[in-house]
Amino acid sequence: MSQPRSSYALGTGLFIVLGFAALAYLATQTSSIANVHQGDTYALEARFANIGQLKERAPVKIAGVRIGQVQSIALIPGSDVADVKLAIDRKYQDIPRDSVAAVFTSGLLGDQYIGIEYGTAKQALEPGGTIALTKPAQQLEEMLGKFFGAGGVADNLGGTYTVSASFTNVGALSPGAPVKMAGVPIGVVQSVRVDPLKLDAKVILAIDKRYDHIPDDSAAAVFTSGLIGTQYVAIQPGGSPDMLVQGDEMILTQSAMQLEDLIGKFLVNGAPGEKPATGAGKTGSRQH
Repeated sequence: MSQPRSSYALGTGLFIVLGFAALAYLATQTSSIANVHQGDTYALEARFANIGQLKERAPVKIAGVRIGQVQSIALIPGSDVADVKLAIDRKYQDIPRDSVAAVFTSGLLGDQYIGIEYGTAKQALEPGGTIALTKPAQQLEEMLGKFFGAGGVADNLGGTYTVSASFTNVGALSPGAPVKMAGVPIGVVQSVRVDPLKLDAKVILAIDKRYDHIPDDSAAAVFTSGLIGTQYVAIQPGGSPDMLVQGDEMILTQSAMQLEDLIGKFLVNGAPGEKPATGAGKTGSRQH
């Protein structure tokens, strides 16, 4: 009787040991413990509007291949921007200057890491340089917005200029929404607030400095992606020889169209092909 009982106890103990070993292995594979790097590295810097749960020693990858790790994370004094320093393996020194650094998540519930998407510039980032184009950690609200067609744009923190535009109605426009020209994202909505004097909405647009040839008579409109998608600002270029510069205000604007407005216009103008009523009744009253 004692032999089966001892065998059962031995099997249970072995199962528990194997379970703890499996948990330890998964912990090292999904946390920063497995990301410690040994070897010669050089430093790069990237700034993000949101790093989510990114931690020090998290991996830096290109095309899924680990090329370095996060060295330090700090908040830039007086701003809401995270400064992330990266330690990159010396053998990866040909990263184009216009590459994009993004915060990704391993799997559904895994740790976050930095993924670098190669650019097309011929000049490479020098040691100590800054990756200007970044994409922050994706939040649930932004993912839902992209699902409904809003799209997104890479942040160019430190590489943008701001202009303002006033609207009588911005609908559901919110900070972080894309700014597009010809359907191409060129910036983001930095802030939306009420002007206490004009009693309308003043929107600040942060536009990538690469797009610095926008005529100053261009128009800004609030559009909606699809039928029930999120809203964004579309810039329609004008024909002025002068260009928008830092601090300018866009005078020509088109506010967001509300469903009630569309229904009202339809009822006032009538259905397509319908002719307005005439004074036939009055003419008939004069007949004898």
